[in-house]
Amino acid sequence: MRLQTITEARWILAILGLLMLISLFFSGWLALIFLVLIVYTFFFFRDPEREVPADPKAVVAAADGTIADITEIEETDLLKTKTRRVGIFLSIFDVHTNRAPVDGKIIYRQHREGVCFDARSPECSEKNEALTWGFENSQGTFVVRQLTGAIARRIVAWADVGDEVHKGDRFGMIRFGSRTEVYLPLTADVLVKVGDHVAGGSTIIARLP
Repeated sequence: MRLQTITEARWILAILGLLMLISLFFSGWLALIFLVLIVYTFFFFRDPEREVPADPKAVVAAADGTIADITEIEETDLLKTKTRRVGIFLSIFDVHTNRAPVDGKIIYRQHREGVCFDARSPECSEKNEALTWGFENSQGTFVVRQLTGAIARRIVAWADVGDEVHKGDRFGMIRFGSRTEVYLPLTADVLVKVGDHVAGGSTIIARLP
């Protein structure tokens, strides 16, 4: 387990542990349920190391999950231009650490208040609570947006504006089911399709010209 990631679960584990101890006085089966929840929490907050592609033209997935949509859309927060958005849906069984899709400097980080629609809903991209990031390098500026879902209610940031990151570096996480979007230039060659399962920091989702 990676300490920074599992630390995000400290209060959850503490509460579940306390409830398990209390339930031992009333029901062994109830205690077993809390034990299963503790094991699942450790599973959810796992954060494996990944093999990051060395190809400087490769853009990697910013999260683990299933490609939910690939569409041309205007990115209105930072780029103010039409881009190709790759949406990744993270189920409660996926690793929820987010990783930089490219090498670069973080030039933008902006939180948006919002609701918590199901992360599979088309409305969630515009209406859900979100944290938008901008990564800049010599090849351009790349936007990543973390979105809450019906279950996920907390976006965690581990990096800040001005930080230099390498492709595949962790910059934050979303807790318990959510969506992460990567906004690419229209000139990028997208290499994934809807329904593909990707691994954050490892799967190449696009190649730059």
